[in-house]
Amino acid sequence: MTDLDPLDRRLLDLLQRDAGRTLRQLGEEVGLSPSAVQRRIGRYQRAGIVDRQVAILAPDAVGGALLAVVLVTLERESSEHHARFAGRMLATPEVQQCYAVAGEWDYVVVLAVRDMPHCRELGEHLFKNDANIRRYNTLPVFDRVKAGLEIPVSRERGSSP
Repeated sequence: MTDLDPLDRRLLDLLQRDAGRTLRQLGEEVGLSPSAVQRRIGRYQRAGIVDRQVAILAPDAVGGALLAVVLVTLERESSEHHARFAGRMLATPEVQQCYAVAGEWDYVVVLAVRDMPHCRELGEHLFKNDANIRRYNTLPVFDRVKAGLEIPVSRERGSSP
């Protein structure tokens, strides 16, 4: 579904910011009836544009979480080694995000842990005790400057800001 009209783009922006708004509230923002909004949202879900809806927790409200960014380089880079690494990341709840990247490092991993001892313990478990990891570097996050998951859809591709 690539033929999104301006109302679709505006509605998708609003849903990304807060999918908990009522159909009426969303409709008032975009100038549609609640039933028209519901039909569009259903279309986005069927088309795979809206993958899922989740609750985003405030870390401080649930006891806090220390974030750490880990840069990882594998020793051997076969598809089997990458699949094994990805499987471990997928199976670890503390791994919040994991990206295969180009350049000096093979992966960027974002961890959400209780504290520094937990970070050290998890790092040793996930990265130090793996014979196929050449090196890794853990960077504790001091301040969250911006954290988001929104995909810009309000403008057409190629248009200037």
